[in-house]
Amino acid sequence: MTEIRTARLVLKPLVPENAADYAAMRYHPEVTKWLLPLQGNDPVEAARGTIGRFAEQWSERGYSPWAVWHEGRLIGHCGLNHVPELEGTEVLWALHPDFWGGGYATEAARASLEFGFETIGLPAIFAITKLDNVASQAVVKRLGLVYRKNVTYRGFEARYFDIDREAWQRTV
Repeated sequence: MTEIRTARLVLKPLVPENAADYAAMRYHPEVTKWLLPLQGNDPVEAARGTIGRFAEQWSERGYSPWAVWHEGRLIGHCGLNHVPELEGTEVLWALHPDFWGGGYATEAARASLEFGFETIGLPAIFAITKLDNVASQAVVKRLGLVYRKNVTYRGFEARYFDIDREAWQRTV
């Protein structure tokens, strides 16, 4: 499993010991309004389940979302996630609200795209956002992804953006 360092962040795979800190970010009320809801009643148990699924993806595919660390604090997750329902790999992110608006999502997602295209050799990567998540849509556009269509994913309407390797290489 790969660790990546950017100018301000460390991206490394989540481990079970991160479950409480990860749950505090992932199930924060301001974060959950943009993501799929908590399954079950215990956020730490749900976080452990997610961490386990991410570890399986690392083992099976060689990529999955990372924990995003800033100055020793777990502030979110970001990375690549295979989505069979949409027949591809998405770049995704979620950060604790204390870190919104500081360019951290763009920085982490850009590193994830670079990893996906340059290290893994993916042909294309997509991103989806809820229709009213204009902050994430701004990140997507800064990264060079282009709006293609609206889709329904796991019960919610979303905007679908993508970029292929050739277009990505023109942005770097």
